[in-house]
Amino acid sequence: MYWKIVRNDMAKSKLIAGITILFVAAAAMLVTLSAMLIVHLTSAMETMMEQAETSHFLQMHAGKIDQARLTEFAERDERVDEFQVNEFLNVDGAKIHIAGTTLAHSVQDNGFSTQSEKFDYLLDLDGHVIEVANGDIYVPIGYWKDGTAKLGDTVIVQDKHLTIAGFLRDSQMNAMLASSKRFLVSDQDYAAIQGAGTVEYLIEFRLNDLAELKDFEEAYTRAGLEANGPSITLPLFKMLNALSDGLMIAVILLISLLVVFIAFMCIRFTLLTKMEEDYREIGVMKAIGIRVADIQKMYFAKYAVITVIGCMLGFASSFLLRDRLLENIRLFMGETGNTSLIWLFTFIGLLLVFIVIMGYVQSVLKQFRKLSATQALRFGTTQGKTQHTKWLNLSSNKRLPINLFLGVKDVLSRKRLYATMLVVLLLATFIIIVPHNLHNTIAAKSFMTYMGIGNSDIRIDVPQSKQTAQQVAAVIKTLEQDKAIENYSVLTTKKFTTMADDGSEASLKIELGDHTIFPVEYAHGRAPIAHNEIALSVLNAEELHKKVGDAMSLIIHGEVKDLTVSGIYSDITNGGKTAKAAFFDHSTESMWSVIYGMMSKPSQVEEKRKEYAETFSFAKVSGIDDYINQTFSTTIHAIEKASRAALAIALLLCLLVTLLFMNMLMAKDQTSIAIMKALGFTNRDIATQYAARAVFVLLLAITMGTFLANTLGELVTSTVIASFGAASFKFTIQPLAAYVFCPLALTSVVLLATLIGTSRAGHVKMMDHIKE
Repeated sequence: MYWKIVRNDMAKSKLIAGITILFVAAAAMLVTLSAMLIVHLTSAMETMMEQAETSHFLQMHAGKIDQARLTEFAERDERVDEFQVNEFLNVDGAKIHIAGTTLAHSVQDNGFSTQSEKFDYLLDLDGHVIEVANGDIYVPIGYWKDGTAKLGDTVIVQDKHLTIAGFLRDSQMNAMLASSKRFLVSDQDYAAIQGAGTVEYLIEFRLNDLAELKDFEEAYTRAGLEANGPSITLPLFKMLNALSDGLMIAVILLISLLVVFIAFMCIRFTLLTKMEEDYREIGVMKAIGIRVADIQKMYFAKYAVITVIGCMLGFASSFLLRDRLLENIRLFMGETGNTSLIWLFTFIGLLLVFIVIMGYVQSVLKQFRKLSATQALRFGTTQGKTQHTKWLNLSSNKRLPINLFLGVKDVLSRKRLYATMLVVLLLATFIIIVPHNLHNTIAAKSFMTYMGIGNSDIRIDVPQSKQTAQQVAAVIKTLEQDKAIENYSVLTTKKFTTMADDGSEASLKIELGDHTIFPVEYAHGRAPIAHNEIALSVLNAEELHKKVGDAMSLIIHGEVKDLTVSGIYSDITNGGKTAKAAFFDHSTESMWSVIYGMMSKPSQVEEKRKEYAETFSFAKVSGIDDYINQTFSTTIHAIEKASRAALAIALLLCLLVTLLFMNMLMAKDQTSIAIMKALGFTNRDIATQYAARAVFVLLLAITMGTFLANTLGELVTSTVIASFGAASFKFTIQPLAAYVFCPLALTSVVLLATLIGTSRAGHVKMMDHIKE
């Protein structure tokens, strides 16, 4: 019986049933995609790291090493499971030719390695450990994606011709956020090109128990072993690999939660609309003694069918977008090793959508208990309570056109009725603006300041060498004399020993110089200015248990130097463990220097980059725009995808919700429409009044939604970004898009839906509704 009732009812109201199914499908699709992407990302990353046997602790080192001492340390420490030292031949990008093009523009440290013996394997695209033949080379997958290299191309290094036999996945340096990239060659070819660059070392450990990673890191530092370079641990490798797609998934998850909530509003609309249309029939059923529970079952069965169809449609639709969204994960990490887990979480997601929606339907259906059979039989429609606003009398209106005035008056008189539409449009505005602002922020040049890099035009990296001081002096002299340079700053990194509160010692890399010229964003406090101040990266602050205002001590050549923590900032460079200070030190050997420069004319950046790259052959010269594009491009594109999807989804939701709401209003206001027509109002006048109501509610929603997006949205986004390493975060807003194009798009969609929804006004007959 129920199936027959449901089938007939859905056939009678195809539009409402179809729109409701679309809402449920959208919610189910987004929840399914979120579950699928989260499981695939985590599972594929774990699979890749298991296949590659990723290092638990990596210390990069430039300079000579004492292999015997390192081996002794590894054998003596019971926490160590495996230990190895790999060579990384760092070659200037200008000396690497791929299909006739050099990597001079690359901001990465490009180097050549041989396959590891024990762990940290470089994998092919099928997840197998690569065995490279003489004359062949495997290139990082990122260079295939950006079009730099393709299969069969020739790579020339120091007159050695190598053929690209494939592309590799590197579990430690895959991500564009990683500052180095490894090319894989055979032992014989590595020996042939060894004179092309500088050999650096990857000192790698795998531990028996990851819970002891922090203790092991401290023990390595206390032992005074080779540490002329960043140290990176397994959690940071995971963060770097997950950042780009993780942010996109976080945005999709946020949108899916809001769409589920909007689906609730939609169901409320459709139920209230159907109750308006069936009001007299419901009253008759109650009058002849049919139980309220039995009446509720009829509607519950209908929405159960709609929800099942919507969930199935959403699940099917997710396959249309799945491959596009998984493209980057599959390319850089491969397929997941646990497909059953994906299906399990997908099923759980669909089941949750079904249960939550049906629970909400049950709560809305409780309104049947309040329905009066007498009132239903007499009026045929609900008699809502109208709050009369004395200050909005028609006689007091002097400025607004009559139809606009009546539209606004109706909204203010029936606030509770329009509150639902207001919430939905507010959420749609939120869904559009937050991903858009996030994309603008990450794509903006200033975003690098949230990642520990100063906002400049040119960056010159001078690595450690016997002539580092003379090389830095040469760069400074050139910048001083170059009128195209408006300002510059020299920051030199040195390694010091710090004393913890318990008296233990730890190594700390500190960047010395003036940090006020090209400052980074500080989560707390400010840049160090005085000689007794120091700023710590978030990771260092957490490990040393320091906050702004705390004291800490450095040991410099046996003497203790007391400092005060002036600020805490985010950093993804050098393993995320850095510090900044303004004091002078000439006794400690420098590890490397970075010179930032600001051009008086930004158009000259590329010209100067080429000039300085030729002049300073010992340094790596990068334009900051190139640095952003190459480092954050994957993240930017991922967020851009999510932002465009959010725009399309929000506009579609606005169209459907406004259409449903106008349908409900038309069903509820038939008597009022008949009276207005009797008083001489035309169909066009009535349509204008409804348009005025919709636009008035929309303007309120846009205002409130924009405010919430720029406050609550920024807070939520900042929390998500913080989980990936950026502790402070503020939106970079594009005013034209956020405050002009977005409201115009929403207004156009809402007006279109209102026009379609109010077309029924002409079919309302006065004699059918005016009986007295």
